[in-house]
Amino acid sequence: MRSMLKNFFTALLALAMAFIPLSQAHSRPRMEPLGENIADRGSASYRFSTRMFISADGLRHYKVWLGVPKQSRPAQGFPVLYMLDGNAAMAQFSDARLRQMINRTPPVLVAIGYDTTLPFDVQARALDYTPPGGQPGDPQRERYAGGGSHAFRQLLLNQIVPWAEKQAASDPQRRALWGHSYGGLFVLDTLYNASWFTHYFSAAPSVSWRHQRIVDLAKQAPKTALAGKTLYLIEGDGQTDRRKGMESEGVKEADSTLIATLKQKGVRLNEIRYPGQTHGQLLPSSLEATLSRVSGVSFP
Repeated sequence: MRSMLKNFFTALLALAMAFIPLSQAHSRPRMEPLGENIADRGSASYRFSTRMFISADGLRHYKVWLGVPKQSRPAQGFPVLYMLDGNAAMAQFSDARLRQMINRTPPVLVAIGYDTTLPFDVQARALDYTPPGGQPGDPQRERYAGGGSHAFRQLLLNQIVPWAEKQAASDPQRRALWGHSYGGLFVLDTLYNASWFTHYFSAAPSVSWRHQRIVDLAKQAPKTALAGKTLYLIEGDGQTDRRKGMESEGVKEADSTLIATLKQKGVRLNEIRYPGQTHGQLLPSSLEATLSRVSGVSFP
């Protein structure tokens, strides 16, 4: 009887939690296994394929989805959008959304994920998406090793990009990179350190990581490496327990310093704000905003 009551109250608690509005929930990502995505179901507008890649140290395995529009390649090549956290990103697509893009300027889609059924590999992304250096921060927030962005970028540029380009050549003037949270950090770090992409979409970047390491790197970056590059900085102001804690660490000041530094160094900075949206809610919102700008579609 005691076991039955325990199971009943556990189920009741789970049901109650399921009805908490996202804006009131903690900003940590939901980690339930994902089901089939659009690549598994098939699309009338896009042709999908996948390939596995392995990190240089052999410890991380990446699953990369490539979506190519089912239409003739433009003379200058397709626009292309590279998306970090590819498992979570692929879960956002429907055939209806792809059909909207196919009628405008459809981009090649490259979703860079991990070999997992979960939306995120939290340990792997903490290493891959964060820059080296800086003083370690709060161990409660930085539970996993970081600082591997340079190695991951080498894999991206030297292995994933050539594979994608072989399948569908891109327009050299329209190559975009999107990332959220730690992925947003990687987008900024790549802005400082690579020139292959032309448009950078950084959503809710974790600027407080390692005492604002990404802000220090912006200050150190030579102006010649940043001038003329296009960056979209996508943020919300929704409050969660996590966000309140971050505010006490001077995140607003860090954001302002980052923006001022990038503008001073000639970055073409576009700010996109979602009032009331939390850190977690910005993942789908920022991806939709990115797709809209890359494809020319105004989504409802």
